[in-house]
Amino acid sequence: MAEEIAIMDIGSLKITVMVGSRGVNNTINVRGIGECEYAGYEDGEWYRPDELVNAVGRAISLAQSDAHIKIRHIYVGVPGQFTVTQCKEVAKSLGRKRRIVEADVDELFAQGDTFEDSPEYVLINSQPVFYTLGDDRKLIQPVGMAASRISGFVSYVLAEKSFTDRFDRILNELGIESHEYVSTVLAESLYLFDDFVRDRYAVLIDVGYIVTDVIVARGDGVLRQFSMPFGGGHIAKELRDAFGIRFSLAEKLKRKVVLNLEFAESDTYDIMAKDRAMSYPAKLVNDIVKFKLDKLARTIGSCLMSCDIPSSASYYLTGGGVSYMNGARDYLSKKLDRHIEIAKPKQPQYNKPHLSTTFGLMDMVLGSDGPSNKKGFFARLFGR
Repeated sequence: MAEEIAIMDIGSLKITVMVGSRGVNNTINVRGIGECEYAGYEDGEWYRPDELVNAVGRAISLAQSDAHIKIRHIYVGVPGQFTVTQCKEVAKSLGRKRRIVEADVDELFAQGDTFEDSPEYVLINSQPVFYTLGDDRKLIQPVGMAASRISGFVSYVLAEKSFTDRFDRILNELGIESHEYVSTVLAESLYLFDDFVRDRYAVLIDVGYIVTDVIVARGDGVLRQFSMPFGGGHIAKELRDAFGIRFSLAEKLKRKVVLNLEFAESDTYDIMAKDRAMSYPAKLVNDIVKFKLDKLARTIGSCLMSCDIPSSASYYLTGGGVSYMNGARDYLSKKLDRHIEIAKPKQPQYNKPHLSTTFGLMDMVLGSDGPSNKKGFFARLFGR
């Protein structure tokens, strides 16, 4: 029977716990899912932190009931707002020309791990961007190759200790026997993009409900990550304030938006509020949404200006914040002057952008059927 594991995905709208195992053709068998909406977080701070225990406990309880199991160990995804990435160049002399073994790579990673005494952060993941073996050739898997020296450009993902300390307490209080932390932005970038795409650089824009993460990935690592307070909820809030309506009505109005159509002054978006139809000027609604997306595009553009990204890089949009909004992808493409594709899980029945982080975490923790599924790989993957 395939090993079943549990992961926790902490989004800015809801907490999701999934129990699953590796299926045929590298798919994921979902045994059970539990979800609980909560107040969320923004700018690295929790809204109503006292409610976190109940939200986490509810999500775990629902997943256990759905899967008919007791969760004893869980992998917790640390959101981008609570992590930082540091990339380091490291090198190791092998003394003589010989074949590289896993222990050589482990020692290379350990050389760059200087974070043990950090008062603010703890290492949770380390992954290679690329290796070199004494020449200019860049490669991802050096084990088995002959060389007298190995160098690497390694991506280390660190979690805020305030985050891990808080969830240590929460999970202990809920009776979870053991847990480990995983970088959410690393997990989804590894899951959504194949080796070819990542080798040419991939830029992922994950727009959630309150928070947007921008990830620049290459090789098997994250080069840069940015997090900003913007999401689908901010668009709904802008519509609520503009029309003086309830937030739930603003959410319905947001979902009606079609950005790639030109509207006349008389055109309206019509939505039902209880038993009556409400009409709102379509042109004005679109202008409000575009105003918010303009601000997002400017912020993303400013972040990416600090990165040396080649023109061959691929750009993707995911998350539930704006991926489902008709025309949002095209509008952001135009504003960023880059062709942007929608990224979503390659999973039957679950191929939805808002599930990218959940399935990314599950996929990374389950590993793969390939040669990377080794003790050394996991030791590096989880910062051990």
